Amino acid sequence: MTSYRQPGVVLTDRTFTVPLDHADPGGERIELYGREVAATGRAGEELPWLVYLEGGPGCGARRFSGRQAWLERAVREYRVLLLDQRGTGLSTPRNRQTLTAVGGPDAQAAHLTHFRADSIVRDCELIRRQLTGGEPWSVLGQSFGGFCATHYLSTAPEGLREVFITGGLPSLDGHADDVYRAAYPRMRRKNEAHYRRYPQDVERARRVAAHLAEHPAVLPTGYRLTPEAFQSLGILLGGGDGSHQLHYLLEDAFIRVGGRHELSDAFLEAAHAALSFAARPLYAVLHEAIYGQDARPTAWAAERVRAEFPHFDAAAALDGGAPLLFTGETVHPWHFTADPALRPLRETAEILAAHTGWTPLYDTARLAANEVPVAAAVYHDDLYVDTAHSLATARSIRGLRTWVTDEYEHDGVRASGTRVLDRLIALVRDEV
Repeated sequence: MTSYRQPGVVLTDRTFTVPLDHADPGGERIELYGREVAATGRAGEELPWLVYLEGGPGCGARRFSGRQAWLERAVREYRVLLLDQRGTGLSTPRNRQTLTAVGGPDAQAAHLTHFRADSIVRDCELIRRQLTGGEPWSVLGQSFGGFCATHYLSTAPEGLREVFITGGLPSLDGHADDVYRAAYPRMRRKNEAHYRRYPQDVERARRVAAHLAEHPAVLPTGYRLTPEAFQSLGILLGGGDGSHQLHYLLEDAFIRVGGRHELSDAFLEAAHAALSFAARPLYAVLHEAIYGQDARPTAWAAERVRAEFPHFDAAAALDGGAPLLFTGETVHPWHFTADPALRPLRETAEILAAHTGWTPLYDTARLAANEVPVAAAVYHDDLYVDTAHSLATARSIRGLRTWVTDEYEHDGVRASGTRVLDRLIALVRDEV
């Protein structure tokens, strides 16, 4: 282990070895990385552990500098483990470069079936026993991390002291089709709110989409920016300042070159930074798999369901003079041809989309008998996680206390500083 300091904290790098397939503990093993964080002056104390599960799927734990955001509140009383979930960050990363060693697309797809919430929770249980000596620990789950925490409550509640969930109460029985059928109307509402705030962006967005329809841009990285890819910038609208980010991005989309206008390098660079999956390929590859719970394949649910919402058709919007609607947290087959980080994984993604062997992730009977203190922040009209689904799940988990708020968007636990986590800790302890 290596320890070092940042302002206000002592950090310790930790590594763990776990089975790729927990049903085969003697088989292939992978390495997990976790960054232990303790407040300066308390690093030598016996403190309760809190493990942080990042959103995603496919995203490593956030890299903080010192005591940023919710970490300021957490280290006052916990020793925090910022865990890179399997396949992410420094945890035996899985991407187009490393998956070639696994084999061809069929072998890669079979390998990646072990990278969902069920495997992540079993990883946590092995790590917990090493770190706490068998004592239960606390969990903070953001977004997909909340999905993992809900699975944790379903399968290993004996390992949990308390659970905090932020923007991450999943539908317990919804198929991917149900998830996206609820998502597209939310996406439309976020677009309408953005255009009310920035009405000048209606014409700006239409102008960019029209330009790309005639002249798709191939960026220096090889990313192919089409009207559909441009629409994916709507993922920004799920963050607290996302509407403003999108506005500023559109503001300088074009630059005058001689007697004509073309998309500026600054715009193309910013768009690429927002759209590329190079830093989180598993987010795209496994995104719909996190909703698979029975024999039905997910079968590119976001793409199929989109056809039920013709307002999102870019060509029709341009032909009919309607505002262009941006999409949100959706992954489509064309992502695997547009993005060079995903192109080598196209066949693997197709196999996973057709997979029929998913198993249930949530035990409703066990959740109904829950005894672990749980509190959840539910963000009103969250772009990424349906509020109605979250509240139905909250009612299904015995003793769970919710804080429903429209003060924050999906990134509230970070954007609020200490406030969201502080509120959830108070709820769990019946202090509010």
